[in-house]
Parts: sequence; structure tokens; C-alpha cells
Amino acid sequence: MSTNNILQYESTIWATADLLRGCGIKESEWPSYMMPFFALVMIESRLVRMFDEMKTEIGVEALTDISQEDLIELIQDKGQGYNVYIFEKNQTLKDICQNDKAFEIDFEAYLRGFDAETKDLLGVDATEGEKFLDIKGVITKLKAKKVLLGYTKEWSSIDLKPFNNSEITTLEEHIKRRWADISAETAGEQYTPDDVIGLIAEIIASKIDDSDKLLKIYDCTCGGGNLLFGVEDRINAKVDRMTQTFGQDWNDALYALAKIESRFRTDSKIEHGNTLVDDKFDDHGFDVVIANPPYGVSWKGYQKDIANDKTQRFQYLPSISDGQLLFMQHLISKLAVKGMGVVVHNGSTLFSGDAGSAESNIRKWMLDTDIVEAVIQLPTDEFFNTGIYTYLLVLNKNKSPEYQDRVMLINASEKFKPLKKNKGSKRKEIDQISRLEVVETLAKFQDNEYARVFDKEFFYFNKQAIILTNVDDEGKSFASHLKEGKSSLKLSPVKLENGERTLTEFVITSYDPQKFSSLAERFEQDIKPFIDSLDYK
Repeated sequence: MSTNNILQYESTIWATADLLRGCGIKESEWPSYMMPFFALVMIESRLVRMFDEMKTEIGVEALTDISQEDLIELIQDKGQGYNVYIFEKNQTLKDICQNDKAFEIDFEAYLRGFDAETKDLLGVDATEGEKFLDIKGVITKLKAKKVLLGYTKEWSSIDLKPFNNSEITTLEEHIKRRWADISAETAGEQYTPDDVIGLIAEIIASKIDDSDKLLKIYDCTCGGGNLLFGVEDRINAKVDRMTQTFGQDWNDALYALAKIESRFRTDSKIEHGNTLVDDKFDDHGFDVVIANPPYGVSWKGYQKDIANDKTQRFQYLPSISDGQLLFMQHLISKLAVKGMGVVVHNGSTLFSGDAGSAESNIRKWMLDTDIVEAVIQLPTDEFFNTGIYTYLLVLNKNKSPEYQDRVMLINASEKFKPLKKNKGSKRKEIDQISRLEVVETLAKFQDNEYARVFDKEFFYFNKQAIILTNVDDEGKSFASHLKEGKSSLKLSPVKLENGERTLTEFVITSYDPQKFSSLAERFEQDIKPFIDSLDYK
């Protein structure tokens, strides 16, 4: 089957929301109703597919001769889940929906026929605490609306059995993208688009050789797994290397989706919890780290735990209003000796905090350890619910000698193709040609019309305290030095020691302490816009 064929189900799956709309359920609530049923049809299709493959491998007659206990053990050994109706009664969700009168009883029995982990992830028995996909709560609401049978029938008609894991993952990415587009109400939550995942994977693949050594890939804020599994699939398509994926997230529903997906992959471990205070992989080092951590999200709720952290992950603690640089420090601590990574950020991690602040000290520490290989500015309007500039920070603990103590800035803001139809705030995509061009630029590590290589010292700044007065050391005022009739003095440019740039000429009309209160303001006015624009045409 081709990916194009499975994507025909995107509109079919989204059409299930018509019934939700019809009974007055708000669009922002649709994902919470759709997620558990989408998970249900994914699980069923894969279990049925697995059972069909077992019949082919072992033979139908041989499988019939196996005792029920041995059959159950054989299936459970595969670690993909179990369901009494599917494996013992040869019935699916579609069969259950045929009997209107017995439907509710049969549906409940069908759900309870899953293995314990699947029931936990679906939220079949959820009462208090972690409910994950909370299918029990959704069923209760659908019953109250008197649409449970009709809604379940809609989902039962979606047959994903003919498709393999990779194809189903592709469909899942498209559906989760649309959910993210209408439900990203929490500040900073950003779904990573396919084209950005493609660029991240291309960068990583360009630095990986074919090998029989296992490649361990980690995402500390994996959400539903689209970035983690998307990168893995693309690397597998380009590089002959066995991969193992690790992910953690504390959003109940998204963790459940990623966990379900992981069970149908060769080697994947997904954990639930807050990475910053409860690292589930504290004894692991990874060859590749990737992440799109939340932007501008406060970590006040767990400030005490982070301040008392004993892992030595955090060199400095940034502003409590934004935890991006906490995730960055965590990821760096997880890199193996020769590990590398690509992390998505907004501009605050590059520009917030003046010299001497925690944010500035974190950036200085990253430069001191020479782990930053490149900063890539992406186009605006790239993500589904924000139009801001975003950046890829390329980390590398195994830089080539010619890359050491140097950082490449790549302005890829014009490397895109306009979408024919907007997807929320997303109006552009980094097409394949542009992705390969950016990767080639990074590989060459030389200046061109949209990229430039700097010695790391270029990014170092000191904060200086200055006092502005209206008199000089001899007590004479500024005005007394001016020629008669003049009210200003034109200053000559001052050449910097690196010989590359000169300060812009400017005119001082008078000493005004309110106007020039600190050097930080001069940096904000002159230097930040220069770095932000990165226009070398």
C-alpha cells in the first residue's frame, strides 16, 4: 500500500466529527472525543493484522491445535496487546456494532477484553488520577447525547488492516496535526510539521554512517510521538542502522498515543512524567536528541524541585516564565560522548536576558563547551498555530576539527514554498529542495549569501555598569566644549578589534540619563537586530 492511499482516510476520520458538531459539542473539544476512538481502531487493526500474519506463519490448522493458554502466551509475547473478542471470539468492533440492542453491553465487554496496559492507556477503568485517553468519560458523555452507537459505528467502518505500521504512523501524524491546530490552548504547545521533521531528519542523517551499532534517539517532550517516530522512520529510509527510540511526556492523552504507537515498533520505550523533575531515563546516554519543547511556559509549579535538583543537569536557572533553556540543558546532559541533536526553539532562548543573566550564562556555557554547531532560522508561518520565527539549534559533541570553536548561522527564512492552501497559521513549507540545500550548506560550513561562520567569541558580551553625568573630570559641562552656536558633536566610528565591523556613527545632542541608561539597551537596539536579520546578500 502507498502512503497516498492511506491518506484518503484522513477526511473519513475527520468526518466522524460531523456527529459531534450535530449534537452541540464545541470544536475545541473534538480531539478529546476523537483520540480514544482513533487509538481504538489503530490498536484493533494492528492486532488483527498481527493475528493474520501469525496464521500465515504458523498455519491456520496448527494455530487451531494450539491450546488457548499457549495461544494467549504466544500473542502476549509479541508485546503488542491482547483482546478476548479479537483472538478468542474472532469479532471486531464492526461486528459488535451490528447488534443495536446488545451494543452497549457488548461494547463494554469488548473494551474490558483488552490486556491491562491497553485498558489503562485507553482509560477503560479510569476513576480518579491519570485517565490518559479517558474513553470511559467520553462514552459517558456520548451516552448522554444519545449518539454512542452512531459515533462508534462511524469509527468501526475505518479499516486500517491493509496498512503497515509506517503508513498508519503517517496517517496518525496528519490527524494529530489537525487536532493540534484546534486544541493547542496551552501556552507554548507546538506540533512539529512534517517538513520541519524532514529537515531535522536530513540534518541528522547527514552526520550518521551506516553501522551495525544501535542508534539511540531521544525526545524529552515527545507528545504523541510524531517528531520522534517521524525522525526515526526517515533515518531508517536513508541510513543502514538499527534504531531505538526513547520518549517522555506528561500530557496524559498524548503520552497514551505515543505509548500505543511504541508497542508496534521494533524497539521503543515511552514513559509518562515531567522530564524536568522526574527523568525516566536518568541512567541513559543518547546518540541523537531531538525536541520541540514548549515555548514561554512557566516552571513555577515545580520551582522548588528544580532548584533542589541533584542531577547537575542545570548549570543555571533561567527566568521562571520560560522553561525552554531548562529543557536544552537537560538534553545536553543526555548526549553520549559523540552525540548530536537538533532542537526547535523560538527566539527567546537566543536573545532573552542581557549579559550576566542566567539566560546569557547558559548560552555562554554552551559556547564554552563548544557544543553548538549551528543556528538555523526557519521561515515565519511554518507552524500551525503561530506565525513567529523559529530556530533549529544543531548540537554536536563530535565536531570536525575545522568546525571546532566556530558556529554557523544559517538564514533559511526564505527557503520555503508557499502552501496552496493554508493550514491554520501555517502558510509555508520547507520543500525537499530547500531542505537539501540547507543540509549541504551546513555540511560545507562555509560562508555563502545566506549563511556565515563565526568564531564563538563573536557571541560573547560583557555587561558594564556606567554612570552618565553632565560634567567631565574637571567639572566642565559638555556644552562648554562645543563651538559657539553648536548644540551637538558628531563622533567618529570606532573600529572593533576583530577588524570585521565598525560601530555605526551617531550624534549625541545632550546627556540624558533616561535615554541611555545601560549598555544592555544599546545591545538591544544595535546588535540583536543584526543577529536576528542575518542578511548577508
